[in-house]
Amino acid sequence: MTRIANAQLWVDDQEESLDFYTKTLGWEVRSDVTVEEWNFRWLAVGPPEQPDLGVVLMPIPGPPMLDDDSAKNLADLMAKGMAGTIFLTTDDCQASYEELSGKGVEFVDLPNRQPYGIDASFRDPSGNHIRLTQETEWDHGLVEGDAG
Repeated sequence: MTRIANAQLWVDDQEESLDFYTKTLGWEVRSDVTVEEWNFRWLAVGPPEQPDLGVVLMPIPGPPMLDDDSAKNLADLMAKGMAGTIFLTTDDCQASYEELSGKGVEFVDLPNRQPYGIDASFRDPSGNHIRLTQETEWDHGLVEGDAG
């Protein structure tokens, strides 16, 4: 167990999410398998530059997995950007911001210099928070009290 193969985001609509991640972000489909008898679709996407990682776009389940109130609570958290976050890196945060803005992506945070780099954020159609970071050099020294 040495590598992460997949991570999961809850989504409202798999087709809308598929369109966003593939057409807007330029990601690829990693797997798209429907199990009819379970009424279940395993849909995973990922960036072309990272072929060994998939982000599963999982619809919020109903009963018996979640009761209606729990499903609604999860949907409410997701809409607020509190149910999942993806952290992406880019070589040029400003250029990526301009490209995605041109495709209709609405940013929550505009590119801004931080101690670790230049950072911006936006949400996917389901409300999941996506942070976009251009890493820069910064002091990786130990914090006072850390063991060396």
